[in-house]
Formats: sequence, C-alpha cells, structure tokens
Amino acid sequence: MEDAFPLANTWGSRFRGLLPIRPRGLLTLPADLLTARRLANRLRADTVGFRELHRLERTVSDLLVFQLEGKAMQPPLVVKHPRSSRAATSLALGCEAVRVLTRDDRLEEWRRLLPPVEACRLQERLPLVAEGRLPGVEGDALLRRSPGRTRLVAVSALRAVGDLHRATGRTESVTGRIREWVDPQLSVLAEEIRWCREGRGAAATEALRERLVRGLAGRTLTVAWTHGDFHPGNILLNEKHGTITGVIDWANARPDGPCAIDSYIFVLTLRHQRGGRQLGRIVADVVRRGSLLPEDRRLLAEADVPPPDEDPDAAVLPLLTWLWHVAGNVAKSARYGRSHRWVAGNVMPVLQEVAGR
Repeated sequence: MEDAFPLANTWGSRFRGLLPIRPRGLLTLPADLLTARRLANRLRADTVGFRELHRLERTVSDLLVFQLEGKAMQPPLVVKHPRSSRAATSLALGCEAVRVLTRDDRLEEWRRLLPPVEACRLQERLPLVAEGRLPGVEGDALLRRSPGRTRLVAVSALRAVGDLHRATGRTESVTGRIREWVDPQLSVLAEEIRWCREGRGAAATEALRERLVRGLAGRTLTVAWTHGDFHPGNILLNEKHGTITGVIDWANARPDGPCAIDSYIFVLTLRHQRGGRQLGRIVADVVRRGSLLPEDRRLLAEADVPPPDEDPDAAVLPLLTWLWHVAGNVAKSARYGRSHRWVAGNVMPVLQEVAGR
C-alpha cells in the first residue's frame, strides 16, 4: 500500500505535520494580549485597557481575533489581525464581498445579517479588520449546548441562505462554468497537499475532476451569490428563538457560484458536528452509498437546491461542496495542507473512494 505521507525532506517538516492543527494559545497569550491592545488603541481615541479585550484567540486560519467592548457611543467590535499573507488576502476578499452585498438593493432586509465593516486596514504595518459585533451566539456553540434544537436551527439557516440565493440568483446551464468551479480548487489541492500531486493521490484527484465534469455537464443550476463556507460556526442565532441574526466570514464568497453548495455544506458539517466524524469520511460515505442519508435529504428540502433524488449522480453536488470546502481551507492557511491528521481524515477518504468506483 502506498505511503499516504511520503517522508519529508527535513525533520522540521515531518514534525510540523504531526502537530495539532489548532494553535495552542496559552504560551503566546502574553504577546497576543499586547498585540491586541496595540490594535485596539489604533481604533479608539482613548487608551484601551486589557479588561476591554474579550475572547482573544488564534484561529486555524492564521488570525488573531478578539472582541473590543464599546464605550459611550462607540459600538462593540470584532477585531481581526492577519498573521500571514494568506490570512490578509482572505480578510481582503471578505471585506470586498460584504461591501458589495451591503450595496445590493436586491437584498433589502437580508443585509442586516451582514457584519458592518468599520475598518479594513490591511496595507498598514499592523493590519486589521474591525467589524461591528452582530447580535446572537455562534451556531455551533448553541448546538453543542442544545442539541435538541438542531432541526430548528438548520431550518432557520437554510431558509435564510435560500433567500440570499433567490434574491441574487438566476437559473442557467452550468456547462460553461465547470472549469472555473472545478479546476482552480483542484489546483489548490495539488499545490498545498503533496499526496494530491503524486502517485495514487494525483490519479485520484484526476478521477474526481473527471467525475465532476461528467456529472455537471448539461446540468441546469441556480447561479447566485454563494457564501462558500456556510456552516454552523459561521452563523449567529438568537439564543431564545433559534432564528438567524448574522452570517460571518465571507472570504470564500463569490457572486456567481454554485449556490447549492451553501446548503449542502451546512447539512454535511451539521452531521460532522453531531457525530464527531471527520467531514471527509462523511462525504466518502455519501459517494459509497450514492446518496445522502434520508434525514439530510429532508433538511435540504427546506432550501432552494436541486432535489438530490433526481440527480443522475447524487454524489456530484456533495463532491463539489467538499472540494470547495477543503480547497478554501488549505488556501487560507498552510496548517491544513501540512497536517497529516487533517489530510488523512478530510481529503484522502473522499479521493480514494472516488478513485475506487
């Protein structure tokens, strides 16, 4: 059997691949607090104290994020500081997407779900983005505390993103869009994940491309503003009623995407959160069965997506969804592509299942 992770050239590369993908913030906390205070003082005319900085964390996507409490007439802010050029690029893309959507009159009341960008200073020596803090609690946190509210939350989220798609979308034949929807994402995997560009991994990646091209050719889908990473962690909810109050992290958004993937990624990541299995293994099961689970199909009925039972290949949209998700992750941060555990759980199972059919 081919080694999934060929020996790297240096011990340092091999060691980094075994480290946990999530940053350990305890050792860096003193330095991070000082950086956060410097960032906050650039946003406020008066001196900011450490007590005004809350929920400080380093994210997987190379961001230092914290909440800055409001004073007097000043609104509370969510401040993001990129710690790599990739993270800065992602923040710039997200700011631009929110800027365009905020000015889109077709969205009307939907625009209240967008985070107001108060500052986007990414060319400065200490770059930052500051967003007005939307009301509500993160969807994944709410579901961990109240798993019995899963369906209520899912229906609220799927209907909300469906409203975005209906307001900005149009139905068209997508044959001419296949290359822009598939090839750049596959290129990212090959560039960032060594296994995907050598031996069986490269062959499996090509098998995925062929299956997606074959399955999408001649299809008619809704093309619309697509969030691109619409999972429970990127929505905010009213804790009492479970209704959606905000949608955050627009770095992967685009105005002419295959918007059905927003609903599919929400349903698939919801299953990941409830069961604890890696997303790649969940999608590999979909490919193996040739369909989503009945419960997931019923949830998708709440959204504006093609009925999966009517597709000649019901795994095509889940595969396209998975591809956009993993390509978006590895583009945001090198942590993903160099993590042996993440690749083994989220990338290899899908590609190996596709290659085996």
